[in-house]
Amino acid sequence: MKKIKYILGIVLLTLLAACSDFLEEDPYAVLSEEQLTTPENVDGFVTAAYAALGNDHYDIPFSLWPYGNVRSDDAYKGGSGTNDIQVFHFFEVSENIRTDFGELDAFWYNSFIAISRVNKALAALNQIDEAEFPEKQTRISEMRFLRGHFYFMLKIMYKYVPYITEDIPVEEYGNYSNRALSNDDLWNAIAGDFEAAAQGLPLSQPEVGRADETAAYAYLAKTRLYQAFEQDEDHNVVSVNQQRLQQVLDATDHVIGQHQLEVDFAYNFLPGSFENGPEAVFSIQFSNNDGTLHGRLNYSDVLATPQGIGCCDFHKPSQNLVNAYKVNEEGLPLFSDYNDSNIDFNNLKAYDVDPRLYHTVAIPGLPWKYDEEDIYQEDWVRSPSTYGYTASLKENVTADSEFLVNIDPFYGNSKNRIEIRYADVLLMRAEALIELGRHNEALPLINEVRERADQSTSLISSYATNTGVSPYINGQNVNWTQDVAREALRWERRLELAMEGNRFFDLVRWGIAGETLNRYYDEEAEEISYYEGASFDEGREEYLPIPQAQINFSQDVYLQNTGY
Repeated sequence: MKKIKYILGIVLLTLLAACSDFLEEDPYAVLSEEQLTTPENVDGFVTAAYAALGNDHYDIPFSLWPYGNVRSDDAYKGGSGTNDIQVFHFFEVSENIRTDFGELDAFWYNSFIAISRVNKALAALNQIDEAEFPEKQTRISEMRFLRGHFYFMLKIMYKYVPYITEDIPVEEYGNYSNRALSNDDLWNAIAGDFEAAAQGLPLSQPEVGRADETAAYAYLAKTRLYQAFEQDEDHNVVSVNQQRLQQVLDATDHVIGQHQLEVDFAYNFLPGSFENGPEAVFSIQFSNNDGTLHGRLNYSDVLATPQGIGCCDFHKPSQNLVNAYKVNEEGLPLFSDYNDSNIDFNNLKAYDVDPRLYHTVAIPGLPWKYDEEDIYQEDWVRSPSTYGYTASLKENVTADSEFLVNIDPFYGNSKNRIEIRYADVLLMRAEALIELGRHNEALPLINEVRERADQSTSLISSYATNTGVSPYINGQNVNWTQDVAREALRWERRLELAMEGNRFFDLVRWGIAGETLNRYYDEEAEEISYYEGASFDEGREEYLPIPQAQINFSQDVYLQNTGY
């Protein structure tokens, strides 16, 4: 099977209507709507919409690392210092977040460019005859999936955004209020896209990279899970909707058994033959050596390359995250006292840890990305006095990898990025069961993820000899109440999905962002000076401000978020 070839440019169309009959021949270089609506051109619109998945930039990343990781307790910003992409520093310490940040405006703009591509494709698909283009319904469903994907990102970032469909011309986007739909109605609109996609997509696709039925159901489950935690106007979680939780179960029913966990956790984050593996429910496809100058690289994550390889040593796992991988003598997490002392990288063998630590965090003296001939060194670090000595492993590749590309001064790679993993689906289902009071049914799902973690040592066994993870056994090593199950689930999501862009949004969804981050800031300030004065303002900073440039564009049709 081949990957979809994502094109880079925006498809530019000029549709002109003649206002006089003095020229009976069609003008050169102008295509009529009928001429454009052909199977070839329609599929070009679809390809352009898929291309938007990778049309981001290192400071406007769709991987969400500055927003989901750096804004949480999982990661430091990194780089040369706090002034290096200073906007991301403000996110890290929850201070001075302003409405005029260009990065937030560009993220909004790029997302709506992507949505406009999707809507252009849908409009064209709606006009073409299915007899002429048999893939019509499948392609419509793919576009509904992509629209849901981009709106999901906008929703968790900004909370209130205008919901635009293919019936609305691009020039009218600014006339539709971001408050036309309530919080709940906007979730329903996004869920509606995924529901339509799931009903129209095949169980599998002939081309890797296209959305399929299970991907749509997985995203639908994620949408309904977020929607279940109902918020008031100040972003407080006021209730957990049982109907929405049941919808999570209904959606995950269609995914369970269609995918499986990788034998080793590491395989999810390796290039080449490991890509699009059994755990990858939906992945964004990248490439190199494809006839273009640099290939279709993952520009979201180029900054995470350590300085010792190239540039620029951003996105650094926090000491708090490292400490969270400690386990007790029974192989269970240290829920309450994990952060009482820091893991000493010079004395790692003194600690029992979850193996996922070695797959998530680069530690000085240990192999870089499993390459025992290339040891990660302290001098690979750009600003150790500010951000410590760790680096993020999941998005990176080995230094001599054929998938690493010099795009001076950066080094990008063409490894796919998994948007939804099967492990995430298992944990979403487990969470819904726990919140429904069916926590005993959630136990084997969480244990399935933990048992795979314990077995994930094939690439680290020569140097990680202090690992061990045990399943939860009710009545033996744990009293599996609903409260304990909830704590275990939330802990498992952190360890399993660390540095993948989820953590902050999970904290907001659970209604605990303020208490978690302010405790984290207080503890970090004891050792890291720039955390002094950091403070998360509840009722405001759960979401980012609507960019002022977009409010101006809409001539004040868009309304600003609470507190900004």
